[in-house]
Amino acid sequence: MADLNSLISAEDSKSADGTLPAEALPEPRSQGKLVLRKFLRHKLAMICTAVLLLLVLTVLIMPIFWPHSYEDSSFPSFARPSADYPLGTTQVGKEMVSQILRGTQYSLLIALVVSIIATTIGTVFGAMAGYLRGFTDSAISRVTDLFLIVPQIAAAAILAKVFGGGSWYIVAMVLAAFGWMPIARIARAEAMSLSQREFVDAARASGAGTFHIVFKHLVPNMVGLITVNATLAVAQAVLIEAALSFIGLGVQLPDTSLGRVILENYAQLQNRPALFFGPFIVLVLISLTINFIGDGLRDAFDPRQRKMKA
Repeated sequence: MADLNSLISAEDSKSADGTLPAEALPEPRSQGKLVLRKFLRHKLAMICTAVLLLLVLTVLIMPIFWPHSYEDSSFPSFARPSADYPLGTTQVGKEMVSQILRGTQYSLLIALVVSIIATTIGTVFGAMAGYLRGFTDSAISRVTDLFLIVPQIAAAAILAKVFGGGSWYIVAMVLAAFGWMPIARIARAEAMSLSQREFVDAARASGAGTFHIVFKHLVPNMVGLITVNATLAVAQAVLIEAALSFIGLGVQLPDTSLGRVILENYAQLQNRPALFFGPFIVLVLISLTINFIGDGLRDAFDPRQRKMKA
Protein backbone atom coordinates (compact mmCIF):
# COMPACT_ATOMS: atom_id res chain seq x y z
CA MET A 1 0.00 0.00 0.00
CA ALA A 2 2.88 2.33 0.80
CA ASP A 3 4.42 1.77 -2.63
CA LEU A 4 1.04 2.43 -4.30
CA ASN A 5 0.63 5.70 -2.42
CA SER A 6 4.14 6.67 -3.45
CA LEU A 7 3.30 6.09 -7.11
CA ILE A 8 0.05 8.07 -6.81
CA SER A 9 1.80 11.00 -5.21
CA ALA A 10 4.59 10.71 -7.76
CA GLU A 11 2.03 11.00 -10.57
CA ASP A 12 1.30 14.51 -9.39
CA SER A 13 4.98 15.44 -9.38
CA LYS A 14 5.74 14.54 -13.01
CA SER A 15 7.93 16.98 -14.86
CA ALA A 16 6.89 18.75 -18.03
CA ASP A 17 8.20 15.97 -20.26
CA GLY A 18 6.15 13.37 -18.39
CA THR A 19 9.06 11.68 -16.57
CA LEU A 20 9.26 11.06 -12.84
CA PRO A 21 12.09 12.54 -10.81
CA ALA A 22 14.36 9.97 -9.16
CA GLU A 23 13.32 10.94 -5.66
CA ALA A 24 9.64 10.33 -6.53
CA LEU A 25 10.16 6.67 -7.39
CA PRO A 26 9.46 4.09 -4.65
CA GLU A 27 12.61 2.77 -2.99
CA PRO A 28 13.37 -0.75 -4.27
CA ARG A 29 13.59 -3.47 -1.67
CA SER A 30 16.74 -5.52 -1.49
CA GLN A 31 16.59 -9.29 -1.60
CA GLY A 32 17.76 -9.46 2.01
CA LYS A 33 14.94 -7.21 3.20
CA LEU A 34 12.35 -9.24 1.32
CA VAL A 35 13.64 -12.48 2.82
CA LEU A 36 13.70 -11.00 6.31
CA ARG A 37 10.16 -9.65 5.94
CA LYS A 38 8.81 -13.02 4.78
CA PHE A 39 10.60 -14.83 7.59
CA LEU A 40 9.29 -12.39 10.22
CA ARG A 41 5.74 -12.99 8.96
CA HIS A 42 6.10 -16.76 9.35
CA LYS A 43 4.42 -17.06 12.75
CA LEU A 44 5.43 -20.61 13.58
CA ALA A 45 9.06 -19.97 12.64
CA MET A 46 9.15 -16.82 14.77
CA ILE A 47 7.66 -18.64 17.78
CA CYS A 48 10.23 -21.42 17.40
CA THR A 49 13.03 -18.87 17.05
CA ALA A 50 11.98 -17.23 20.30
CA VAL A 51 11.75 -20.59 22.06
CA LEU A 52 15.18 -21.67 20.79
CA LEU A 53 16.79 -18.36 21.78
CA LEU A 54 15.23 -18.62 25.23
CA LEU A 55 16.54 -22.17 25.57
CA VAL A 56 20.05 -21.19 24.48
CA LEU A 57 20.14 -18.21 26.86
CA THR A 58 18.86 -20.43 29.65
CA VAL A 59 21.56 -23.08 29.26
CA LEU A 60 24.25 -20.40 29.00
CA ILE A 61 23.18 -18.12 31.86
CA MET A 62 21.31 -20.36 34.29
CA PRO A 63 24.36 -22.48 35.30
CA ILE A 64 25.99 -19.30 36.64
CA PHE A 65 23.21 -18.83 39.19
CA TRP A 66 22.14 -22.45 39.71
CA PRO A 67 23.26 -23.55 43.20
CA HIS A 68 24.19 -27.10 42.17
CA SER A 69 27.19 -28.05 40.03
CA TYR A 70 26.91 -30.72 37.35
CA GLU A 71 30.12 -32.27 38.73
CA ASP A 72 28.84 -32.56 42.29
CA SER A 73 27.84 -36.15 43.13
CA SER A 74 27.39 -35.69 46.88
CA PHE A 75 23.61 -35.45 46.79
CA PRO A 76 21.34 -38.26 48.02
CA SER A 77 20.84 -41.02 45.50
CA PHE A 78 17.47 -40.96 43.72
CA ALA A 79 16.13 -38.02 45.72
CA ARG A 80 12.56 -37.25 44.70
CA PRO A 81 11.71 -33.94 42.98
CA SER A 82 11.52 -31.12 45.51
CA ALA A 83 12.29 -27.43 45.89
CA ASP A 84 16.00 -28.24 46.22
CA TYR A 85 16.02 -30.79 43.39
CA PRO A 86 13.24 -29.86 40.90
CA LEU A 87 13.81 -33.02 38.83
CA GLY A 88 15.38 -35.17 41.52
CA THR A 89 18.86 -36.69 41.56
CA THR A 90 20.48 -39.56 39.71
CA GLN A 91 21.65 -42.90 41.04
CA VAL A 92 25.18 -41.57 41.58
CA GLY A 93 23.90 -38.48 43.43
CA LYS A 94 24.00 -35.83 40.70
CA GLU A 95 21.36 -33.11 40.52
CA MET A 96 19.28 -33.54 37.37
CA VAL A 97 18.70 -29.93 36.30
CA SER A 98 22.43 -29.21 36.28
CA GLN A 99 22.99 -32.38 34.22
CA ILE A 100 20.41 -31.27 31.64
CA LEU A 101 21.92 -27.79 31.41
CA ARG A 102 25.41 -29.18 30.85
CA GLY A 103 24.20 -31.84 28.42
CA THR A 104 22.29 -29.28 26.36
CA GLN A 105 25.37 -27.08 26.12
CA TYR A 106 27.44 -29.91 24.71
CA SER A 107 24.70 -31.15 22.37
CA LEU A 108 24.23 -27.69 20.86
CA LEU A 109 27.98 -27.18 20.59
CA ILE A 110 28.45 -30.48 18.78
CA ALA A 111 25.52 -29.76 16.45
CA LEU A 112 26.85 -26.29 15.61
CA VAL A 113 30.34 -27.59 14.82
CA VAL A 114 28.92 -30.43 12.69
CA SER A 115 26.66 -28.03 10.80
CA ILE A 116 29.45 -25.56 10.00
CA ILE A 117 31.96 -28.19 8.87
CA ALA A 118 29.48 -30.34 6.92
CA THR A 119 27.92 -27.31 5.20
CA THR A 120 31.32 -25.93 4.22
CA ILE A 121 32.56 -29.25 2.79
CA GLY A 122 29.29 -29.99 1.04
CA THR A 123 29.01 -26.52 -0.49
CA VAL A 124 32.58 -26.49 -1.78
CA PHE A 125 32.45 -30.00 -3.25
CA GLY A 126 28.98 -29.50 -4.72
CA ALA A 127 29.78 -26.12 -6.27
CA MET A 128 33.03 -27.37 -7.80
CA ALA A 129 31.33 -30.47 -9.20
CA GLY A 130 28.41 -28.53 -10.63
CA TYR A 131 30.58 -25.89 -12.28
CA LEU A 132 33.52 -27.95 -13.58
CA ARG A 133 31.50 -31.03 -14.56
CA GLY A 134 33.36 -33.70 -16.52
CA PHE A 135 35.92 -35.73 -14.59
CA THR A 136 35.72 -33.53 -11.47
CA ASP A 137 31.96 -33.94 -11.30
CA SER A 138 32.22 -37.72 -11.78
CA ALA A 139 34.92 -38.10 -9.12
CA ILE A 140 33.10 -36.01 -6.51
CA SER A 141 29.76 -37.67 -7.29
CA ARG A 142 31.24 -41.15 -6.88
CA VAL A 143 32.81 -40.21 -3.54
CA THR A 144 29.48 -38.73 -2.44
CA ASP A 145 27.63 -41.90 -3.45
CA LEU A 146 30.19 -44.03 -1.60
CA PHE A 147 29.68 -42.08 1.62
CA LEU A 148 25.91 -42.16 1.20
CA ILE A 149 25.68 -45.95 1.07
CA VAL A 150 27.63 -46.31 4.33
CA PRO A 151 25.30 -46.39 7.40
CA GLN A 152 26.06 -43.09 9.09
CA ILE A 153 25.50 -44.10 12.69
CA ALA A 154 27.43 -47.38 12.33
CA ALA A 155 30.38 -45.69 10.61
CA ALA A 156 30.40 -42.85 13.13
CA ALA A 157 30.36 -45.32 16.02
CA ILE A 158 33.31 -47.26 14.58
CA LEU A 159 35.38 -44.17 13.80
CA ALA A 160 34.65 -42.63 17.19
CA LYS A 161 36.15 -45.73 18.81
CA VAL A 162 39.11 -45.87 16.42
CA PHE A 163 40.04 -42.23 16.96
CA GLY A 164 39.60 -42.35 20.71
CA GLY A 165 35.92 -41.52 20.88
CA GLY A 166 34.51 -39.98 24.01
CA SER A 167 35.53 -36.37 23.60
CA TRP A 168 32.84 -34.13 22.17
CA TYR A 169 35.07 -32.74 19.42
CA ILE A 170 35.95 -36.24 18.18
CA VAL A 171 32.25 -37.05 17.93
CA ALA A 172 31.62 -33.74 16.14
CA MET A 173 34.37 -34.35 13.57
CA VAL A 174 33.17 -37.88 12.88
CA LEU A 175 29.57 -36.76 12.42
CA ALA A 176 30.70 -33.94 10.11
CA ALA A 177 32.67 -36.44 8.00
CA PHE A 178 29.40 -38.26 7.27
CA GLY A 179 27.06 -35.28 7.12
CA TRP A 180 28.16 -33.27 4.09
CA MET A 181 26.83 -35.50 1.27
CA PRO A 182 23.18 -34.31 1.06
CA ILE A 183 24.34 -30.69 1.00
CA ALA A 184 26.89 -31.50 -1.71
CA ARG A 185 24.20 -33.02 -3.93
CA ILE A 186 21.90 -30.03 -3.55
CA ALA A 187 24.75 -27.55 -4.10
CA ARG A 188 25.85 -29.46 -7.23
CA ALA A 189 22.41 -29.20 -8.79
CA GLU A 190 22.15 -25.51 -7.95
CA ALA A 191 25.65 -24.80 -9.30
CA MET A 192 24.79 -26.54 -12.59
CA SER A 193 21.77 -24.27 -12.94
CA LEU A 194 23.61 -21.09 -12.01
CA SER A 195 26.56 -21.83 -14.29
CA GLN A 196 24.24 -21.33 -17.29
CA ARG A 197 23.34 -17.77 -16.27
CA GLU A 198 24.55 -14.66 -18.07
CA PHE A 199 26.58 -13.33 -15.13
CA VAL A 200 28.74 -16.48 -15.16
CA ASP A 201 29.30 -16.12 -18.92
CA ALA A 202 30.27 -12.50 -18.34
CA ALA A 203 32.73 -13.52 -15.62
CA ARG A 204 34.31 -16.09 -17.95
CA ALA A 205 34.56 -13.53 -20.75
CA SER A 206 36.32 -11.12 -18.41
CA GLY A 207 38.99 -13.74 -17.69
CA ALA A 208 37.90 -14.76 -14.19
CA GLY A 209 39.33 -18.04 -12.95
CA THR A 210 37.46 -21.08 -11.68
CA PHE A 211 37.84 -20.30 -7.98
CA HIS A 212 36.79 -16.67 -8.53
CA ILE A 213 33.64 -17.71 -10.36
CA VAL A 214 32.75 -20.43 -7.87
CA PHE A 215 33.35 -18.47 -4.66
CA LYS A 216 32.48 -14.96 -5.86
CA HIS A 217 29.53 -15.70 -8.10
CA LEU A 218 28.06 -19.19 -7.55
CA VAL A 219 28.34 -19.63 -3.78
CA PRO A 220 26.95 -16.14 -2.91
CA ASN A 221 23.93 -16.91 -5.10
CA MET A 222 23.36 -20.13 -3.15
CA VAL A 223 23.24 -18.39 0.24
CA GLY A 224 19.56 -19.17 0.72
CA LEU A 225 20.07 -22.84 -0.05
CA ILE A 226 23.15 -22.99 2.19
CA THR A 227 21.39 -21.25 5.09
CA VAL A 228 18.38 -23.56 5.03
CA ASN A 229 20.45 -26.74 4.83
CA ALA A 230 22.86 -25.56 7.52
CA THR A 231 19.91 -24.96 9.83
CA LEU A 232 18.42 -28.39 9.18
CA ALA A 233 21.88 -29.96 9.63
CA VAL A 234 21.91 -28.67 13.21
CA ALA A 235 18.69 -30.53 14.03
CA GLN A 236 19.94 -33.70 12.35
CA ALA A 237 23.27 -33.55 14.20
CA VAL A 238 21.51 -33.17 17.56
CA LEU A 239 19.50 -36.33 16.96
CA ILE A 240 22.38 -38.41 15.55
CA GLU A 241 24.68 -37.41 18.40
CA ALA A 242 21.97 -38.33 20.89
CA ALA A 243 21.51 -41.70 19.19
CA LEU A 244 25.24 -42.43 19.34
CA SER A 245 25.49 -41.40 22.98
CA PHE A 246 22.36 -43.35 23.86
CA ILE A 247 23.89 -46.60 22.61
CA GLY A 248 27.09 -45.81 24.48
CA LEU A 249 29.27 -45.03 21.44
CA GLY A 250 29.16 -41.23 21.50
CA VAL A 251 30.21 -38.74 24.13
CA GLN A 252 31.82 -40.36 27.16
CA LEU A 253 32.55 -39.11 30.66
CA PRO A 254 33.78 -36.62 31.81
CA ASP A 255 32.09 -34.93 28.82
CA THR A 256 28.34 -35.26 28.54
CA SER A 257 25.39 -34.57 26.24
CA LEU A 258 21.62 -34.97 26.24
CA GLY A 259 21.98 -38.45 24.73
CA ARG A 260 24.43 -39.39 27.46
CA VAL A 261 22.10 -38.09 30.18
CA ILE A 262 19.18 -40.04 28.69
CA LEU A 263 21.29 -43.20 28.55
CA GLU A 264 22.30 -42.90 32.20
CA ASN A 265 18.67 -42.59 33.31
CA TYR A 266 16.89 -44.83 30.82
CA ALA A 267 16.49 -47.61 33.39
CA GLN A 268 14.46 -45.23 35.59
CA LEU A 269 11.80 -44.59 32.94
CA GLN A 270 9.02 -46.29 34.91
CA ASN A 271 10.02 -45.67 38.51
CA ARG A 272 11.42 -42.11 38.19
CA PRO A 273 10.15 -40.72 34.86
CA ALA A 274 11.40 -37.18 35.55
CA LEU A 275 14.99 -38.37 35.20
CA PHE A 276 14.28 -39.67 31.70
CA PHE A 277 11.70 -37.25 30.32
CA GLY A 278 13.57 -34.12 31.47
CA PRO A 279 16.45 -34.42 28.97
CA PHE A 280 14.23 -36.20 26.44
CA ILE A 281 11.79 -33.27 26.24
CA VAL A 282 14.65 -30.79 25.84
CA LEU A 283 16.09 -32.91 23.01
CA VAL A 284 12.74 -33.06 21.20
CA LEU A 285 12.19 -29.33 21.75
CA ILE A 286 15.54 -28.46 20.16
CA SER A 287 14.90 -30.69 17.16
CA LEU A 288 11.36 -29.40 16.56
CA THR A 289 12.21 -25.71 16.89
CA ILE A 290 15.20 -25.93 14.54
CA ASN A 291 13.20 -27.86 11.94
CA PHE A 292 10.38 -25.31 11.99
CA ILE A 293 12.91 -22.48 11.73
CA GLY A 294 14.37 -24.26 8.71
CA ASP A 295 10.88 -24.47 7.17
CA GLY A 296 10.45 -20.74 7.70
CA LEU A 297 13.81 -19.96 6.10
CA ARG A 298 13.01 -22.19 3.14
CA ASP A 299 9.72 -20.39 2.55
CA ALA A 300 11.41 -16.99 2.95
CA PHE A 301 14.14 -17.75 0.42
CA ASP A 302 11.75 -19.37 -2.07
CA PRO A 303 10.87 -16.73 -4.72
CA ARG A 304 7.80 -18.76 -5.73
CA GLN A 305 6.39 -18.59 -2.19
CA ARG A 306 3.94 -15.69 -2.21
CA LYS A 307 1.48 -16.57 0.54
CA MET A 308 2.86 -16.47 4.07
CA LYS A 309 2.37 -19.68 6.00
CA ALA A 310 1.25 -19.70 9.61
